[in-house]
Amino acid sequence: MIKLKLKKLLISFIDIPDFFLEIPNSNYGDFATNVAFSLAKILKSSPKIIAEKLVESLGENEVISEIAKVEATNGFLNFTFTNDFLWHEFTLFLDTTIEFPKINELILLEYVSANPTGPLHIGHGRWAVIGDVLTRLLKFVHADISTEFYVNDAGNQIQNFNKTIKAIKENKPIPEDGYHGQYMLDLADSPNPLAEIIEQQQNVLSKLDVNFNTWFFESTLYKNNAIHEVLDILAKKKLTYKSEGALWFKASEFGDEKDRVLIKNDGANTYFLVDLAYHLNKIKRGFNYLINIWGADHHGYVPRLEAALNCISPTTIKFKVIIGQLVSLYRDNEPLRMSKRTGEIITLEEVLQEIGKDALRFFLVQKNPDQTLDFDLELAKKTSNENPVYYLQYAYARICSILGKLGQIKPNDLPELVSLNEAERKIIFKALQIHDEIYAAAINLAPYRIANYLLELVKLFHVFYEQCPILRADPSEQQKRIIIILQIKKVLGLGFDLLGITKIERM
Repeated sequence: MIKLKLKKLLISFIDIPDFFLEIPNSNYGDFATNVAFSLAKILKSSPKIIAEKLVESLGENEVISEIAKVEATNGFLNFTFTNDFLWHEFTLFLDTTIEFPKINELILLEYVSANPTGPLHIGHGRWAVIGDVLTRLLKFVHADISTEFYVNDAGNQIQNFNKTIKAIKENKPIPEDGYHGQYMLDLADSPNPLAEIIEQQQNVLSKLDVNFNTWFFESTLYKNNAIHEVLDILAKKKLTYKSEGALWFKASEFGDEKDRVLIKNDGANTYFLVDLAYHLNKIKRGFNYLINIWGADHHGYVPRLEAALNCISPTTIKFKVIIGQLVSLYRDNEPLRMSKRTGEIITLEEVLQEIGKDALRFFLVQKNPDQTLDFDLELAKKTSNENPVYYLQYAYARICSILGKLGQIKPNDLPELVSLNEAERKIIFKALQIHDEIYAAAINLAPYRIANYLLELVKLFHVFYEQCPILRADPSEQQKRIIIILQIKKVLGLGFDLLGITKIERM
C-alpha cells in the first residue's frame, strides 16, 4: 500500500494531526498533502512557511530523501517518488503480505432480500452484485463479515401470494391485490409455490456467483417472540402510545417528521415493527456493524429505523444503509420494459442468459449505487473497446499472448532498473495503488472504485503496449517490460477476482 506507507512515514516524522494524502495533477508529483494547513493553528504560522520548513527537514531525513523528492507549492507538500523506489516496490508488492489497518467490527451485510413472490429483476441483480463484490473486498482486507438474504415469508405479501395461487387453482379471478403473470400460472401446480420461488431465486443468484452465509426467514421472528420483545423494550422506555386504535412509536422525538405506526388498528404488524425485530435479532447474534443494501424507495425509511434501533440495542452498533437507484434496460439506445418471451417484466435470469455473467456483473457494479444505471444489452455483447468488459478482458488476453510468445520467464531474469520512460512509470505507479484502492473501496463501501481503477489501469496498459515494444526490444529493455506485464497481469487478475469476472487468456 504505497499511499499508506508514505502516510506512516510522515506520521513517524512529526506528530501530525489529521491530514489527507491525495494524487494531484501530474505537474505536482505523485502525492500531495495538506499537512502544513493542519499544523498552521498549532504552530501559529502560515501553511506556506510551514511547508517550506517541512521540505527542508524532510530533505535531511535519509529514509524519505531516498524514496521521494519533496517540494512545497502554495502550502501543500508534493512528493515525487524516485524511479528506483517505484521499481523496487513494484517487483515485490504482490508477493508481500499486506497489513491493512484493522477492522474491529463483526459485520453483517444484508442484501437483495427480494420478496419471495416472483422472479428477481435487474434491480435485484444490481444489489446482488454490489453486495457480493463488497463482501469480497471486505474479506480481502481481513474484515470479519457474514452475508444474509432476508426472506419475507410472512405478512400481507405472502397472504396475497397464497390467495392468488388458490384463485388460480380454483379457476377464479385473481384478487385485486393478487399477483399476475405467467409465472404465477406455472406455480399453481407446484406442491409448495413459495419454496419453489425461493429456490428459483437461489439458482439465479448462484449462476451470478452470488451466495449467502444465511437465508433468514421472517417467520422465525414470530416463532421466537422477537416482535413482542421489541414492543416490551420500547414500552419500558416509554416510546410507544396508543391512538386511533393503533400502537405508535414516538419517531418525532428522534427527528422524524411524524410518529410511526407499529401495530395497525386491525392488529396487523407494520413492516417497520418487524424490521426492528429483525435488526435486534442481528445484534443479539453478535454483529455490531450492520450494513444493508436497499432500493431507492427506502430512502426516507432509514432515519426512523436507525433512531428506533439505537433505542432498543443493548450495545453500541454501527448502522449503514446503501441506497441504490434504479436500473433502466436498453437495446441499441431504445428503452426496454417488457420481455419479448412472456410480454412481462424482464427478469434477471433473462438478462443473464443473454449477455453472460461477466458483462452483467461488471455493468451492474461499475457505477456508484446512488446513481441511476442505464444499461444497454447490445453494448454489453459487443466485442470491441466500446464494451468495458471486453476492453478489460482483451488486455488480460493480450498480456497472456505476449508471454506465450516469450516462453518461460525465470525469477532470476529480474533486471536491475536502468530507466523508466513516461508510459512505464505511469503504469507502474497505477499498479502500485491497487491495495490502497481495495482498502478505500472496502471501508467506504464503494465497490465501483475497483471497476473504475481497472479501466484506468488498462487504458495505461494500452498506451504502454503501443509505446513500449516488448518482442522486438533490446534484451535489457525487454526483461524490464516482461516484469511489468507479469505484474500487470497479476493486478488485473486480482481485480477480476474481486469483481467476479473471468480471466480469459485467449480471445
